[in-house]
Amino acid sequence: MDTFGIIKSNRLAFWFACLAALAILFVSERSYHKAARSLDELRTMGQARMNIHRLERGLLNAETAQRGYLLTHRQEYLEPYQKARQSIAEALQYLDQRYKGDAQAKTLLEKLHTLTESRLSELALTLRLYDEGKAKTAVEMVLSGIGREQMMDTLALTDDLLRQESLRFEEGRTNIDTTLLLSRIGLAAFCALVILALLVYSRKNATLMQQQLKIKNQVQFERDQLEMEVSRRTESLAQLTHHLQTSREDERRRLASDLHDELGALLTSAKLDVARIKPRLTDAAPAALGLLTHLVDTLNNCVALKRRIVEGLQPSSLSHLGLVATLDILARELSAQTGIEVHRDLNPVKLEAATELVIYRVVQESFTNLTKYAQAHNVWLTLGTRGGFAQVSVRDDGVGFDTARQPNSAHGLAGMRFRVEAEGGSFGVESAPGKGTLIRASLPESANHTPQD
Repeated sequence: MDTFGIIKSNRLAFWFACLAALAILFVSERSYHKAARSLDELRTMGQARMNIHRLERGLLNAETAQRGYLLTHRQEYLEPYQKARQSIAEALQYLDQRYKGDAQAKTLLEKLHTLTESRLSELALTLRLYDEGKAKTAVEMVLSGIGREQMMDTLALTDDLLRQESLRFEEGRTNIDTTLLLSRIGLAAFCALVILALLVYSRKNATLMQQQLKIKNQVQFERDQLEMEVSRRTESLAQLTHHLQTSREDERRRLASDLHDELGALLTSAKLDVARIKPRLTDAAPAALGLLTHLVDTLNNCVALKRRIVEGLQPSSLSHLGLVATLDILARELSAQTGIEVHRDLNPVKLEAATELVIYRVVQESFTNLTKYAQAHNVWLTLGTRGGFAQVSVRDDGVGFDTARQPNSAHGLAGMRFRVEAEGGSFGVESAPGKGTLIRASLPESANHTPQD
């Protein structure tokens, strides 16, 4: 079965599978996007934590560079100081953008701005005093401890921001874990539903298949019963037809015997009476001789008609002369009556009397059909043996017919077929329009019969 045939025959299962696939795809995509958003948020949190540490490190680097400059008065310490201030500015700029929508974090960030700016201002002031030659004042400011308190407050604020980011990070990770768990649960639930649906469908399908098998077996049983009934009736009809054929042949034989014996006796007696009357009328009534001669001719015609009828009903030549001679006589009569040239190839065969009569009837019916319908000029009649079977064939060069259509002689062909098959033989017809007709019959030979030449 092709793909469309499978979908058509399992439409419900197909649409259920599509729905399950869409549901699984929806859950998977939803979980993916939610997890992706959570990961983006975690990356943002990581960048925020990095910038908070960057701010702390920038303050420490700025203070370290300031003290190194105060102690050594070397200009190379000012470059780290400037880089630290730039890093602090960039970190604060990112944190401003990060916490602009968070009121609590924004408050902490404002305090951090204030402390950071104050601390940077103090560092810048000490450096400026030192550069102005007021090194003692600058050192006293450093040693006063004010910067240390600002640094501690700043670190406390950054710790608060880091704690908030840690809480958010844990919340984001929990969201991811929850999303993945829900996705797993959803997929497992859908898989369970699909498996359950498949089990239900398989059970229903198995039940349906059992019902179909039961119906199929019932139909097969009924079909077998019908075939048995048809075979029984066919056999009964075959036996009845065979009986009718046998009865008809017996009736023909009886009629032929009656005509030959009784009618023959009557006609012979009449001819003898005429023969006895003829000498007496020669002198007494010469004028009646003409009528008497006509009567003799009529009686002779009656005898000839009786002989033809008897031969038609039951060919006496078949029992006296044999099958070969009888078929030869039948072929000569066809040529004499119709002018059709009959080419004969007749060889002795070993058959029972009933089988010989079947072959005679097949040839007789074939001659009748070709006389009526074939419009033939030549006929080929063959009789011989092959492989323990007697084979007879009648072929003509007539107009032929389409074997797929029922010709007018279909009943005659059916009768021939039945006669042959009733004796355990086979029958065949080959023909085509304009190519003549070939009728063949094959019947089993008798092992205990001596053919007559």
